[in-house]
Amino acid sequence: MATDTSLIETDFSVAPDVGAPDRPAWGAVLSMSLGVFALVTAEFLPASLLTPLAEGLQISKGAAGQAVTATALVALVTSLFVSVLVRGLDRRWVLMGLSVLLIVSNLLVASAPGLGVLLVGRILMGIALGGFWSLSVATVMRLVPEDSIPRALAIMFMGVSAATVFAVPVGSYLGALIGWRGVFVAATGLAVLALFVQSVTLPPLPAQGSARMGTLFQVLARPGIGIGMIAVLLVFAGHFTFFTYIRPFLETVTGVGIDGVTAILFGFGLANFAGTYLVAFVIERSLRLALILLPLVMATLALLLTSFGGIPMMDAALVALWGLVFAGVPVSWSTWITRSMPDQAEAGGSLIVAAINFAIASGAGLGGALLEVSGPRGVFLASGLILATAVLTIIGRVRTS
Repeated sequence: MATDTSLIETDFSVAPDVGAPDRPAWGAVLSMSLGVFALVTAEFLPASLLTPLAEGLQISKGAAGQAVTATALVALVTSLFVSVLVRGLDRRWVLMGLSVLLIVSNLLVASAPGLGVLLVGRILMGIALGGFWSLSVATVMRLVPEDSIPRALAIMFMGVSAATVFAVPVGSYLGALIGWRGVFVAATGLAVLALFVQSVTLPPLPAQGSARMGTLFQVLARPGIGIGMIAVLLVFAGHFTFFTYIRPFLETVTGVGIDGVTAILFGFGLANFAGTYLVAFVIERSLRLALILLPLVMATLALLLTSFGGIPMMDAALVALWGLVFAGVPVSWSTWITRSMPDQAEAGGSLIVAAINFAIASGAGLGGALLEVSGPRGVFLASGLILATAVLTIIGRVRTS
């Protein structure tokens, strides 16, 4: 899942001030960043390789897009239950085991003879993604002293930013050179490197405390939280309905070849990287403004592309603007969590992760069905309408104070 990692911390058994070392383990923090980079890169690859992957397996693009759906659904379930399932295990071995799972996933996809093996590989990817993300932030908090936590988290988040900038366009470009199977083999090598660095640098991290599922339901029952999660689901569903099928749109509507697709996706990634920093100015002015403005701009962009798409320079600019704006969505909702439930920010973050993964699955699934029926313009129209519904929900029901 390509989301802002400040949202993700579902290992309820670990607190920032529990078991913090006297000296920071920066090598271990770097290994976590590398693991995040390998995971997010693998997560993004189907979006950049959708067309050649579908052709290579002799399936429709809509069917190939269900690889994204499968990953997200499994990541959703894993993110909710992993802390309970591994509550007695050393986190070092759990994280390394999830990296092994990522390696197996990439190898299965690279050698897949058809849709069935592809989906199995992406299901394993979902387990690795949901599990690693759910444990990563709490793990980093145990690797450094309390005053070094912000810096350590920033280093880990670099893995997401790097994947956002490079994974999709580079995956698309390499797919033209070495084929989509070769790209997944390369992703396997990246996962092997991450596993090696983890094995060398991660210290023993015994489980602490006891994880309980009841906290999630207690938080969800609070006034205003449930409707907020519905708004989160709508915003991210609108985005992933758009993003999962962006390549077919660029190829068939915009009319660009592989070089054009790569350049436009690279522009999206660079703009997304910049947006993570620019959104802070909007949030400082008004969190409510950010929550409303960002999906409103995205809805407008989706409808503009639906109605007027087909001019390469214009489409490239609109896609880049989408990347810039979307970067602020996870940050703004993360801020909403900290203000709406400061006493249960970890549980709130877990619910956000679940909502996002459900949105990825539903957005990719809906988009795949629409792609078969109405083509890429129909997919983008649906994205715009979902985002418009999100805006109305936020205006009418979501509280920010």
